[in-house]
Amino acid sequence: MTTAANGTVTTTDAPAPAHTFSQGVRKGGLLQVSGQGPMDPATKQYIAPGDVHAQTLRTLENVRAILEAGGASVGDVLMFRVYLTEREHFSAMNDAYGEFVSRHVPDGAALPARTTVFVGLPHAEMLVEIDALAAPSA
Repeated sequence: MTTAANGTVTTTDAPAPAHTFSQGVRKGGLLQVSGQGPMDPATKQYIAPGDVHAQTLRTLENVRAILEAGGASVGDVLMFRVYLTEREHFSAMNDAYGEFVSRHVPDGAALPARTTVFVGLPHAEMLVEIDALAAPSA
């Protein structure tokens, strides 16, 4: 984890921001993770063209890396916001999201809230973008 005095959270386990924003910000008891896309942080390339299921899993792993860098876990997430480019991708995204949450939220814990909206995204390769708001227990 790298958390600067101003609350900025950074990690090399998720793609670095391409513009002027932080990967995550921790203030008070909250951690906000900036919108992440399906970029592999090692290669700096978008993965799985046309495959929203694979892109959703990669995107959620990027979110998870920032959560962990900020001292949180997926089980601490209050809300995921999912941005999809096509309504037809909802089912595949939802399946991938369900797999991920089942793996990373402890049994018996409250599931995070979620909103899904359909939008244009900044890069043509991106079918999905996801951000998260967490209340870390530590």
